[in-house]
Amino acid sequence: MIHYFGFPTPNGRKVSVALEVLELPYERHFIDIRRNDQFAPEFLRLSPNNKIPAIIDTDGPGGQPIGLFESAAILLYLAEKTGRLLPTDARERLEVFEWMCFQVGHIGPMLGQKNHFAEYASEKIPYAIERYTNETKRLFGVVEQRLAGRDWLAGSAFSVADILNFGWLRGDSVRTDHADAWPNLARWVARVAEQPGVERGWQVLVPEVEQKAPFTEETRAALRLIDG
Repeated sequence: MIHYFGFPTPNGRKVSVALEVLELPYERHFIDIRRNDQFAPEFLRLSPNNKIPAIIDTDGPGGQPIGLFESAAILLYLAEKTGRLLPTDARERLEVFEWMCFQVGHIGPMLGQKNHFAEYASEKIPYAIERYTNETKRLFGVVEQRLAGRDWLAGSAFSVADILNFGWLRGDSVRTDHADAWPNLARWVARVAEQPGVERGWQVLVPEVEQKAPFTEETRAALRLIDG
């Protein structure tokens, strides 16, 4: 059984979407980052960087439990476990790795900084807002060019590279004019959203956010599954 620990942020949704697309049985555990659940000692043993998402698979390699943090590592693990969402062709596989690294190194950090300074920071710093807004637009342009004449970011089929980037690029579409300025990107966002399981995964843990669900003893017990 896979235990998913998360919150419906762009990073958290990468894993919940992958789990639903892959139709893997799993239990969801709400980690309320507004309440600082991510600093609980039990969670830090699983995710030492105090970030969601994280998973525990009780049927890991060799039939033993394994815990994983970092969304890209989790998606690669799930793809390898199921033999899906990752090409077998060596060149296409390397393309997927490239565009996963692109998300981890650029899309997530830059869009995250842009959103922080433009929307959440108590002090509005024009230089920071301009810097990260311009970098976000530049990255959108990179994706726009990449998607010219192709359906998917990497390889010839829907893959973990698409899911990894989708979490951030779809979320940001409510703040930008994707359809007008980046039509290839807008079409790709819609195409990914139509894949079976994606919308279900996007909605995972949304009710818990609205209900301000507690940090339960069931979640604490699940986190102890990797205790040696």
